[in-house]
Amino acid sequence: MCDTLVALPAKTKNGQLILGKNSDREPLEAQELIRFARRECEEKQVACTYISIPQVGETFEVVLSKPFQMWGAEMGVNEFGVVIGNEAVFTNVKFRKDELGLTGMDLLRLALERSTTAKAALRTIMDLLEEFGQNACGGYQNKDFYYHNSFLIADPDNAFILETAGKSWAYRKVENTGSISNGLTIGEDYLEVNWKNEPRNFQKLFAGKRENFREYFSDLLYTTAGKSKLRQACTLGFLEKKEKPGVLDFIQVLRQHNMPYGEFESKKATTGSICMHATGFTNPSDTTGSMVAEVRKGQPSTVWLSGTSYPCLSLYLPIYFGKELDPKIFSPSANPDQSLWWQAKKIHQQILKNYKKLQPEYRMQLDEIQNKWIEEDFKLIQLGAKEEELQLFSSLCLDQYRDILRKYRT
Repeated sequence: MCDTLVALPAKTKNGQLILGKNSDREPLEAQELIRFARRECEEKQVACTYISIPQVGETFEVVLSKPFQMWGAEMGVNEFGVVIGNEAVFTNVKFRKDELGLTGMDLLRLALERSTTAKAALRTIMDLLEEFGQNACGGYQNKDFYYHNSFLIADPDNAFILETAGKSWAYRKVENTGSISNGLTIGEDYLEVNWKNEPRNFQKLFAGKRENFREYFSDLLYTTAGKSKLRQACTLGFLEKKEKPGVLDFIQVLRQHNMPYGEFESKKATTGSICMHATGFTNPSDTTGSMVAEVRKGQPSTVWLSGTSYPCLSLYLPIYFGKELDPKIFSPSANPDQSLWWQAKKIHQQILKNYKKLQPEYRMQLDEIQNKWIEEDFKLIQLGAKEEELQLFSSLCLDQYRDILRKYRT
């Protein structure tokens, strides 16, 4: 399960596009933060998660948050301000498990590496989908977790929602605000549609009216179990109620547990939570990473990344383009003892044992720090800070976060 939401510049506090996403995965599927520089590609093929496809001559600089064992990414931004988040969606199109394809995460990373605008990224995903398909397992330890994908794709000027079912797709443009969860939402309101999986009764089903993408392709059982409508109502409600949301507002909505009544208890969490806590078979996912990207036109963008699970127990670090992210800290598989993700996970597990008592004090301390970071980022951007000043600020924030984790670990 996942949630992604966006507000275009005319709607936001600082007049910049903001996109936020929670990545919900299996509880121990650690998330890696990684940056790839722009480069000329000599190799003819690129090895994605399950298959290799032709490589392009040049790939662009990207900052990604990805499951540590996958080639593709759950969310990310490129040097041109193209930002994408993807969601699992459940459809009635059957998988050909003997014909491997690209994962939704592969499609997301490929689009960021190859596209200079949101519209170009949209087209890149659609073209790759039609050529290679998405017959791919999206699970970690669950090797039978297959799903199709939807995407929220944006740049400093535009945002699009793309939804898929097999090799079929439909997209629409976002006006002011938008969000996606784990269900198809595009009915008859698409700008363009491609019916690759057209049924034999297609004309009879939609006789005399515009074809409905959601109505035809949705799988009712899995979509209902995932409570996508409940979560999307929560994120859309936030965007509609907040007159001019800023980065902190996006962070706050991504921390919501969206419980119908009473105080939050992690052992009673459901798939209706935005900040998700796994409870077993009926709710197998944790939020393992989160991002809020403030994408600026003509100024450096700030990619706020948790690099840790549970937004309700995390800080978001400011990441800027131009500097490698230290794998000893940001790659959970490189050295778990030094990894930010695993260090935070240990603290989170302690707090969850007595969440009602321990979380408020911990959260209060984190909120004070987060507010200061957001204020300082705004000042630096407004003053036209140089790249080295932004990178120094980012490093100081990381040091402060690690100091907090060390304090609570001892």
